[in-house]
Amino acid sequence: MTTSPRGLAALPSVQRLVELALDEDLGRGDVTSAVTVGGDDGPIVTADMNARAEIVVFGLDVAALVFDRVDGRIAVERRVRDGDLVGPGAVVMTVRGPAAGVLAAERTALNFAQRLSGVATLSRRYAQAVAGTRARVVDTRKTTPGFRVLEKAAVLAGGCGNHRFDLGSGVLIKDNHIAAVGSVAAAVERARARAPHPLRIEVEVTDLAELEQALGAGAEVVLLDNMTVDQVREAAARAHGRGVLVEVSGGVTLATVGDYARAGADLISVGALTHSAPAVDLGLDFAPGPR
Repeated sequence: MTTSPRGLAALPSVQRLVELALDEDLGRGDVTSAVTVGGDDGPIVTADMNARAEIVVFGLDVAALVFDRVDGRIAVERRVRDGDLVGPGAVVMTVRGPAAGVLAAERTALNFAQRLSGVATLSRRYAQAVAGTRARVVDTRKTTPGFRVLEKAAVLAGGCGNHRFDLGSGVLIKDNHIAAVGSVAAAVERARARAPHPLRIEVEVTDLAELEQALGAGAEVVLLDNMTVDQVREAAARAHGRGVLVEVSGGVTLATVGDYARAGADLISVGALTHSAPAVDLGLDFAPGPR
């Protein structure tokens, strides 16, 4: 029952990632299933993928691709949509097919769904924490190697936003760029002279003196790095008075993100959305008999 991949699963980069994951787990075959349920002569089974906590679901298309790559005869029914909030016990996907194939695909399919749903679930918590303010929480490039397109899509599904996808996506002058050329002002001036016209110039600053350099040199966005809430409030007032957007980054947590939002941040970048999101609890449970 092979079907064309849909959504993110149709991307060649995602298909390569799935193939790599399957090779990692099934490179030498599934010896346990081979000696218990057999192969083509084994039973046909039905199994439900269940949420075991309240989660935001994401990654079902990728999980479906895993089952299809292992055995095209496995039928997959998505019971919810990516981005849906579900409670404990919710069935998010049902699969039916040869037992050997379902068992061989189980762990890899769950790995993708658990990881990506974890990112979406944490992103929802951050989005809720700044609701009602001008701020939007965004991700960073601190993603799992190879998973960036998936993790950034999961961030969106949870209600947060995406920052740069890669180094070619925007001009973001950081501490080491500044160290290389000598000052915030010099870095911004060089960028303004050389950057492609459509790209805004953003620069990281660590104190109010550097902020004034950035504003004087014509930065369009300032990234306030590791500042206190009070420092952000003062910096945001100065930057907004010059028509400059304010991003806050560094050490922001769920407990403090609302304070930074109310202090005047336009964007709050949080690497933890991807690098520290815990995998959610999903399981694949076989039905006790044919259905």
